[in-house]
Amino acid sequence: MRVLAVVPARGGSVGVPLKNLEKVGGVPLVARAVDACLRAELVDEVVVSTDHDRIAEVAEAAGARVVRRPAELSGSTASSESAVLHALSEITGEAPEIVVLVQCTSAFLDPRDLDAAVAKVLDGEADSVFSGTETYEFVWTGAGHGVNHDPAVRPRRQDREPHFRETGAFYVMRTEGLRERGHRFFGKVAVQPVPTRHAVEIDTPEDLEIARALAPFVDEPLPIDVDAVVTDFDGVHTDDRAFVDSDGREMVAVSRSDGMGIALLRRAGVKVLVLSTERNPVVAARAAKLGVPVVQGLGAKDVALREWLAAEDLAPERVAYVGNDVNDLSCMAIVGWPVAVPDAHPRVRAAARVVLSAPGGAGAVRELSDRVLAARPAAALETVPAPAPVAVPLTSLGHLGQPRPVRIGRSLVGPGQPVYVIGEIGINHNGDVDIARKLIDVAADAGCQAVKFQKRTPEICVPLEQRDQIRQTPWGEMTYMEYKIRTEFGADEYAHIAKYCEERGVDWFASPWDVPSVEFLENMDVVAHKVASASVTDHELLRALAATRKPVILSTGMSTIEEIDAAVEILGTERLVMMHATSTYPLPPEEANLRMITTLRQRYGVPVGYSGHERGLQISLAAVTLGAVTVERHITLDRAMWGSDHAASLEPTGLEHLVRDIRIIETALGDGVKRVYPGEEAPRARLRRVTA
Repeated sequence: MRVLAVVPARGGSVGVPLKNLEKVGGVPLVARAVDACLRAELVDEVVVSTDHDRIAEVAEAAGARVVRRPAELSGSTASSESAVLHALSEITGEAPEIVVLVQCTSAFLDPRDLDAAVAKVLDGEADSVFSGTETYEFVWTGAGHGVNHDPAVRPRRQDREPHFRETGAFYVMRTEGLRERGHRFFGKVAVQPVPTRHAVEIDTPEDLEIARALAPFVDEPLPIDVDAVVTDFDGVHTDDRAFVDSDGREMVAVSRSDGMGIALLRRAGVKVLVLSTERNPVVAARAAKLGVPVVQGLGAKDVALREWLAAEDLAPERVAYVGNDVNDLSCMAIVGWPVAVPDAHPRVRAAARVVLSAPGGAGAVRELSDRVLAARPAAALETVPAPAPVAVPLTSLGHLGQPRPVRIGRSLVGPGQPVYVIGEIGINHNGDVDIARKLIDVAADAGCQAVKFQKRTPEICVPLEQRDQIRQTPWGEMTYMEYKIRTEFGADEYAHIAKYCEERGVDWFASPWDVPSVEFLENMDVVAHKVASASVTDHELLRALAATRKPVILSTGMSTIEEIDAAVEILGTERLVMMHATSTYPLPPEEANLRMITTLRQRYGVPVGYSGHERGLQISLAAVTLGAVTVERHITLDRAMWGSDHAASLEPTGLEHLVRDIRIIETALGDGVKRVYPGEEAPRARLRRVTA
């Protein structure tokens, strides 16, 4: 090792707290300094001297070796020379011939300037070299005396010799001379001229603002080495304007060059995603044209981004996100390459590691694509086959592609898994544990994976005006409140149910109708929770369910899409299974609307099933062919039994036939790959005619 670069970066700072971790161009100052040193051809190794854990972590991630600075050398009065000398004492082996002191406070370091300064010392032209910028300024004292000029003589600029202002960016020294003299200037001192635009030293918050504003114009457009590109839509693919016709339909202008850039990224194997808060179908239409997935109508873009990164197994530091407005800041903070368009909001430009030169809608995406492709070897690009066309779902929340299965008890619920069949006992047990046991037997014998109950706190759930109404029941005449209490199971009954379900090998859980019921079921350690359609707008209940961190099955009957959006926003999508349902008892076929299964799956990116209240099996079986990953049906011992739900329930034989036919359909659906089956070989040989 001939040349060692030392970057002093203590944690304390008077003007800007933790200044060395502040970002300019989206990169912490200490990481910028390390990167410049590593890109200098004549620097052999980079050491960061620090007393701060986070600075050490960032420095190591940037590629530097870290030397822990002792407390006595970490105060505001400690010199930079003391930090360099301490770092030299910590280096094992032969001392370097030359040491370079590099200051984090200078955000703009050109590796070529570092190399030129080191070369002057290596070649014997100087013993000490500092960075300086030419100045022809007239310098005065506060008392009005000229420092570098005679006030009575004002020569023209072209008639004057330049002076050099020390920038503080770097100092190159012979190691032996530094150790002898204890300071950075000794022997023959020379200046390494640097451009004025690089001569910004950060000591105050105002200096930091200036450096951030300059970064897009000063930083060289280096290649962007990432595995994925995520973009906002409005203001990135468009110029953030919309044309509205007399019917209120919107149109936007996009750049054809962006389309080519996206195609080249996909051909190179770079994953691409569009994220947008906008619900306009033009977003999905453009994404479909580009052949990339889209998540739109988002309230929290960062949630969808994190889920997509997890689903695609992408390291956030190897992802670029390009945005233009403040709702992009949360996503920009997640990725390693936050990118802004030039007319972005000032806060977005300040947070960006890269500010593009092309505006949104005028080639911004193409410019980013070119810089990403520049980081990939040309030979590698030639060997990547063109991607196959993709079907692009219109989504609004959650991750993209095939929804990830959710584990519920013994089973995974989702695409590619056996349909999870739930026998909905609900309140059909009529408050009798023996009936409940028989219904568990019915479900287990039919092949269901789970049974479900309902849990209420009658004092909360029964409306005041209904409490004293008289009901005729199998136990005689009583008030509605007395009836609800009579049919509600408590801890003893559910403990018995839990034990019996375990013996029969089926999961059990319930629909809680109030917050105390959530707490009750949590104490029973249920494997999941079910949200009844009637509870979709009970946000207090939803928040309590979300706090359990358990899987949640959300029924969507009697709900608008806006009400479902709000519920999903509270519950999140990580452990969510949705159920298409229509809350008509019994359900007529014209109200089934089974295509909502596809709509829900595409909109929210989660597994979707079907909760049926129809007579017969046809609609439930059709739901399976449309991709329902779980089917729930009310079950009863006899539809003639007393109670509100028995008439729309399946009896034991009907449930057995439902599960049998679901398993047949699963087998019949296959995998979508065309092949010639063994049974076709004989008729193929006998009947097939091949002509030229």
